[in-house]
Amino acid sequence: MKYEMVAGFETHIELATNTKIFCSCTTQFGGDPNTHCCPICIGLPGTLPKLNKQVVKYAIMAGLATNCEIANISKMDRKNYCYPDLPKAYQISQYDKPLCEHGYVQLSSGKKIRLTRIHIEEDAGKLIHKRGDTYIDYNRGGVPLIEIVSEPDISSVEEAKEYVERLQQIMRFIGISDCKMQEGSMRCDVNISVRPEGSTQLGTRTEIKNMNSITFIGKAMEYEFSRQVELIESGGKVEQQTLRYDDVTNTTSSMRGKEDANDYRYFRDPDLVTISVTDEEIDELRKMIPELPFEKAQRYADELGLSEKDAQNLAKYRKIAEFFEESSEGIKNPKTAANFIIGQIFRRLETENDKESFDIAINAQQLKELIKLIDDGKIKNNLAKTTLEKMLDTGKSAGEFISESDMAGMDDNTLIELCKRAVDSSPKAVADFKNGKQKAIKSLVGFVMKESRGKADAALAEEKIVEIIGG
Repeated sequence: MKYEMVAGFETHIELATNTKIFCSCTTQFGGDPNTHCCPICIGLPGTLPKLNKQVVKYAIMAGLATNCEIANISKMDRKNYCYPDLPKAYQISQYDKPLCEHGYVQLSSGKKIRLTRIHIEEDAGKLIHKRGDTYIDYNRGGVPLIEIVSEPDISSVEEAKEYVERLQQIMRFIGISDCKMQEGSMRCDVNISVRPEGSTQLGTRTEIKNMNSITFIGKAMEYEFSRQVELIESGGKVEQQTLRYDDVTNTTSSMRGKEDANDYRYFRDPDLVTISVTDEEIDELRKMIPELPFEKAQRYADELGLSEKDAQNLAKYRKIAEFFEESSEGIKNPKTAANFIIGQIFRRLETENDKESFDIAINAQQLKELIKLIDDGKIKNNLAKTTLEKMLDTGKSAGEFISESDMAGMDDNTLIELCKRAVDSSPKAVADFKNGKQKAIKSLVGFVMKESRGKADAALAEEKIVEIIGG
């Protein structure tokens, strides 16, 4: 019998506020243990929480960017459970009246992954296990979160990865979170079950807890799918439970039985007032939502003629997209700007974090000035490339490296003379070319481009060299 995967995600995203959700402690990552906390976020008796208004605004922006309906009235609830990283023995969250409901994230295939809800809540502390002892760091306790809960609409590992990547891009683009999974500011709980192919009935689900890597999410889902299928086919029964994933052994193991909502004994938090948001306030936040990366990529392809891959690479990161749009505005061919960014600039940005921060030495106007020299026929592409490298090294503009003589171009006599020198200096390349090795001509053209400091027209140089060799 063939089986199919059914998965849904609960994604926790830390919001980029300066202070925690119910107190004025910093949300800054790191710091010595228990130095970013106060009586409120460690739950001392007699303390009263006060909701951070920016948390509500960011959550609404997340809802608007994922096509959710925004509730005018919502409230905060207490989710009761006893665990050492939760000093109050309850978490302040939202239950039956969340801030955002009924949204979706659309994948590249056109499939929509429905979102049940987005609600706000506080993060718990962090347990640190060392040499058989357990320590608690409450610095993370009270950091504001949104939890994005999807419907069980994901049916493959590939869809799961794209869903998480799209959520990450959206939240970064609208500026509400850095979504750095390696720092825990984006974490996923993966609910997964299997069922016979073609069936509409959901199987018993397990939950893989606190996944903070897209790669490991994929591996964990593949393992858990196979484990459940093997269990069913051997006559066993899948138990509803919470699992941890071990990336060393690539296995899942049980942490505890999986709770249902009634196990948490939700009730309204009596210390916090009702959240009231007007339609006018929602409309103001809607105006703050920028064009999202998938919309940008489509526009780059349709209006600017970029390839789908190049468009997606440029639109993936907000700072890079803004740099591209500014540097390509008003030039003859936006592809020139795209090629410089994806080629030379991307080579200097080794990691995803490098691209996200996009900390380079030049600004968009400096790149545009360089491209306009090409557009005006003052310099060739090769000279522009070598000049851009110098600009990226120093932060200086093109004019610092390109002289009047560089922009004067090259007359035919000078070009022919250089081509003759190239032929005379490289007899092996000439022989290879005559023997049918077409690529040999490239080294001869390279000689001309080097000697002319990029001023020569490469295509014309190749044409002249072929004439000289054949003549």
